[in-house]
Amino acid sequence: MSLEKSVALNILRRLLKLLKPFWRPLAVAAVCMIGVSAFTALTAYLIKPVMDEIFVEKNFTMLQLMPLVFLAVSLLKVICQWGSDYFLESVGLTIISVLREKLYNHIQDMPLHFFDRHSTGVLMSRITHDVNEVQNAVTKACTGIIKDTFSIIGLMFVVFYQNWRLAIIAVGVLPLAFYPLVRFSMRLRKLATKRQKNFGDLNVILHETFSGARIVKAFAMEDYEKERFSFQNQKLLRYQLKSVKIDALSSPLMEFIGSVGVSAIIGYGGYQVIQGMSTPGTFFSFLGALLMLYKPAKNLNKLNNTLQKGIASAVRVYEVLDEKSSLVEKPNAMEMPPVRGSVEFRHVSFAYDVDPVLSDVHFSVRPGQVVALVGSSGGGKTTLVNLIPRFYDVTSGAVLIDGIDVRDVTLRSLRSQIAMVTQQTFLFNDTVRNNIAYGDLSKSEEDVVRAARAAYAYDFIRNLPEGFDTLIGEQGVKLSGGQRQRLCIARALLRDAPILILDEATSSLDSESELEVQKALENLMAGRTTFVIAHRLSTVQFADRILVIAGGRIVEDGTHRTLLTRQGEYRRLYDIQFQHN
Repeated sequence: MSLEKSVALNILRRLLKLLKPFWRPLAVAAVCMIGVSAFTALTAYLIKPVMDEIFVEKNFTMLQLMPLVFLAVSLLKVICQWGSDYFLESVGLTIISVLREKLYNHIQDMPLHFFDRHSTGVLMSRITHDVNEVQNAVTKACTGIIKDTFSIIGLMFVVFYQNWRLAIIAVGVLPLAFYPLVRFSMRLRKLATKRQKNFGDLNVILHETFSGARIVKAFAMEDYEKERFSFQNQKLLRYQLKSVKIDALSSPLMEFIGSVGVSAIIGYGGYQVIQGMSTPGTFFSFLGALLMLYKPAKNLNKLNNTLQKGIASAVRVYEVLDEKSSLVEKPNAMEMPPVRGSVEFRHVSFAYDVDPVLSDVHFSVRPGQVVALVGSSGGGKTTLVNLIPRFYDVTSGAVLIDGIDVRDVTLRSLRSQIAMVTQQTFLFNDTVRNNIAYGDLSKSEEDVVRAARAAYAYDFIRNLPEGFDTLIGEQGVKLSGGQRQRLCIARALLRDAPILILDEATSSLDSESELEVQKALENLMAGRTTFVIAHRLSTVQFADRILVIAGGRIVEDGTHRTLLTRQGEYRRLYDIQFQHN
């Protein structure tokens, strides 16, 4: 078995496993499908008494009876058709909803390193476009294939019962009719894989250009982005047209091959009727069943094309689902008890891939101490603080809080005791209230207002059109940079955590706002272990300790005054900023 077939079968097995909890509605659907195939076959069989008894024998009783029988059979077929379609579609849609939620939850549980390697647009494409293709495969292809297979079985019974010689001719042609099914399926799956990858690339462009609209316009790059989008869009179109060409060719080709068999059957069957070896009713009943049989056979070809696209998408979905998190909680991980706030980096080294970012970092911080991290960009300051809430795992060494290795506790209990304000303000397209409350959903309205006041955000919030109920737009686009940062600080204040991380928390503020927020931060930092990352050394002179980081190592450690007297890296950075000012 080829690798591609093995992958396809594995994916189909995994999709079928999702059906297991829904065996009851599937059983009802199966009964209905058997009913549809049985009544379809019965319809074909009834052609014989209609032809022989009514049109040949001129039987008036049968003339009165057969229309009612046909009507009853049609009604029962319609009821069964509705039942099979409804129950199969409902199960298919439910399964896809479960799969979409499972995929989203899995992505949410992945560490930051996962998001470093996968673009937002591609992940969005997995959850939207790829899952939709899987939905078509499950709700249309898989269910349709089952239903049409039942119909083929029922009609095959009729044709063999009516005339086994003609049936052998018909069955002999069927393998040729299924040639497009086998020939085109692999090609379609390859095209589907390429098309869906390209769709993900297109999604990346959309996400980047829409979220970065200000930069695009500021640099007058609209034409460049239009060309970039057009290139990917035309590439997608080419793959789609190739798929359509194969899809459109397979069905007519299959129909033509089928017509060869029908022609042969008309010739041989007509000869049998003329020779008195068969009745007209038997022949037309056989022919009707055969024509009915070719329709589900032709449908199987189209449904297979849909199935191949779905398999290609399912492979991409399961690629994400099968990716294991590099950040795994220990089976016996304990809940982090309320911490006092001591933090120790014990000979910590870290590398994202191969090149080390931190090398043998060793220091400890007392509860309530304010530690500033300074140094040139790329030195490893942000990486270092990201190890405290265990956004990444150390390559070697250990990070301890109150003497407990952060790898020995649950992530939720660890991170619940750490608050963070970063340089990149992130706000949701929601109300002011809900963005602040995101820090701790259990807090009351009074707590939210108190946090806003402490962050010096209350006055500008009160002046917004709807106050705390004002929608602030995507990424807080309706607010100024300083206002956005103060909402982020209010969110951290509400969390009321014993450990605080401030990564360039005042970088977006003007001088007036910075003074207000600095006072709020001083209140916030009181009694808390605080790590402050800042490039402007004027903002960290108050720190109890200043760690100077260069090349992934701590090269200096001391207060602002003592570091200035050492004439080292800190003094060099200070002089550069002082001369610049």
